[in-house]
Amino acid sequence: MTCVGILLPHDYRLLSVAAILDVLEAANKIYKTDEETIPFNISLYQLVESDRAINTSFHGYPVAKIEEANRIDLILIPSFSTDDMQQTIGKNRAYIPWLHQQFRLGSEIATFCTGAFLLAASGLLNGKVATTHVDACPAFSTAFPDVVLRGDKTVTEDGRLFTSGGSTSSFHLLLHLVQKYCNRDVAVKIAKIFAIDMDRQNQSYFSTFQPSRDHNDNIVAMVQQKIEANYQEAETIEELIKDIPSSRRNVLRRFKQITGIPPIEYLQQIRIEAAKKLLEQTNQHMGEVIFSSGYNDPKAFRRIFRKIVGMTPTAYREKFQSN
Repeated sequence: MTCVGILLPHDYRLLSVAAILDVLEAANKIYKTDEETIPFNISLYQLVESDRAINTSFHGYPVAKIEEANRIDLILIPSFSTDDMQQTIGKNRAYIPWLHQQFRLGSEIATFCTGAFLLAASGLLNGKVATTHVDACPAFSTAFPDVVLRGDKTVTEDGRLFTSGGSTSSFHLLLHLVQKYCNRDVAVKIAKIFAIDMDRQNQSYFSTFQPSRDHNDNIVAMVQQKIEANYQEAETIEELIKDIPSSRRNVLRRFKQITGIPPIEYLQQIRIEAAKKLLEQTNQHMGEVIFSSGYNDPKAFRRIFRKIVGMTPTAYREKFQSN
């Protein structure tokens, strides 16, 4: 039997914990129905100072202090519900030495959605492949540059560390873990129970480009405004920044430092985001979409669209068009 420890950190997302419990309970029920030993022994853990630490149970499951835990086979870190991730990680920093201790003892650790921020803060993900919610990727890569972030991935596994992308990607990681600790037949049964598409490996088409504006760099802000106002007509980045009161080298350096990407990639993101909206909300012919997004070369448009979004423009329209 696998000893599973689910953390209840500060600012945890209740829906994330519920999804974890639902899937593991379903796996246990399958074994009970077949009169076999259940695969998962589930406990929940909190810090001593956590708000719920005085409680001894959570929806029927025992809740213990992390100091009381022996070696746990599989530690699960749920997603966070917060508008200030840095503050949330600070409130949960006491988990970090405990995660190191458990990892040294042989534990496997899996994170769901933004739960990856806590594992990354521990340093255990340094040099490892990981993913998180696609819209949280810019903040994650800035905070943890030593992690090999694969924001397009639904699930990652690197050694004894597992991560998942946003929201429903949590179910894909849970299926992966059920298959690992049980078998594929049980994973297939779980997929059918929860109507999960087992083959989805990409989450990039769920992303929305959200430019960073939380800065005080006037030069960078000017470049952002020029790109966003002129993305349809601009031929080159040099054309857009020619009137910026700074050297080209300084503009490019500062822009990437502040936004995390170079101006040319920023321009591509703005254009592809415009194309996505047209594909979702209009019936414009593909040629019109391409031209309205600032592209003249259909081949280049389709190549860049697929690179950023993870699927072709036609497939995106079929998946997301509202009418």
